[in-house]
Amino acid sequence: MEPPAPVRPAPAAGPDDDAPRPVKPGKAVAPRPTVRPITADLPATGTPCPACGTPNPPHRRFCSRCAAPLARAAAPAPLPWWRTLWPLRRRGRARSGRLVRLLVTLTVVAALCVGGYLLLPAGRHLIEDTRDKLGKPKPLSPQHTSATAQLPGHPAGNTTDGLRNRYWGTPAAGASITYTFAKPFRLYELIITNGAANSAEEYARQGRALRMELAATTRDGEVVRKTLTLNDKAGPQSMPMGISNVTTVRLTLTNPAGLTAGRHLALAEVEFFQRK
Repeated sequence: MEPPAPVRPAPAAGPDDDAPRPVKPGKAVAPRPTVRPITADLPATGTPCPACGTPNPPHRRFCSRCAAPLARAAAPAPLPWWRTLWPLRRRGRARSGRLVRLLVTLTVVAALCVGGYLLLPAGRHLIEDTRDKLGKPKPLSPQHTSATAQLPGHPAGNTTDGLRNRYWGTPAAGASITYTFAKPFRLYELIITNGAANSAEEYARQGRALRMELAATTRDGEVVRKTLTLNDKAGPQSMPMGISNVTTVRLTLTNPAGLTAGRHLALAEVEFFQRK
C-alpha cells in the first residue's frame, strides 16, 4: 500500500483576483436638495423687490422669489441744529443744519474772543488784587518831594522823614504835595498821619484836611484818581490803593477842619507801601 502524497499549500492570490477585501465604513452624505420650479404664476405688477426686482402683491412682507424684506427702513429724521453742537464728535445727519451749526460755532468763538479782549483789564486787576492779598507790604520812600505851598519851618519833606511830630504846613486848602519815585512800583497801601502830630493834643492845635484828592501817574502816562476820606482823629490811617506801575503821587488837601484864624493846615506823615 502506497503512502499518501504530501499536501502542498495553495499559491497566494494575485493582484488581479476578484476576491473581496476589507474596507472602511463609508461616511453618510445628506442628499442634496432638489430645486423645484415655481408653478404659481407671479403677478405682473406689484411692489418690486429691492433685491431681485420681482413684483409682489401688496400684502406680502417678503419677496416670493428671494425672501428679501420688501419694507424699506424709513430714513431717520434730520436732527435739529442745536443737537449737533454737542458732543463735538456727533455725526450730523443729512439736512441737519450744518450751515446753521457752522454759523453758530463761529459766532460763539468770535464772542469769546471779543469778551476775553474786553475783560482782559478786569482779569489783570483781579490777578493783581489776589496777589496783593497773598503778598506782604514793603515800605518805600520817594526820591523827591515837592509842594505847591509850604510854611517856613514846615517843609514838604517832613511828611516822609519817619517822624510823626513834625508836619508839612500850608496856609489854605487847595495846596498839593507831589512824591516822585525812582522806578515804577505797585502801590499797595498808603498810611496817612493827618494833622500836626500823632498825639491828640498836638493834633487839635492846627487845621487838617478831611479829604484828599489822590492822582497817581503810571509809567504809561495814565492818571489814576481817587478820593481819600479821612477821619478827624489823631494817629495813622490806612488807605488801600492797588495801583500798578506808579511813578508819581500827588495829594491835594480839601475839606479843611479846625482852620481858624492863626492856624494852618498840617499833614504829619505819608507812608508808601509796595508789594513784595
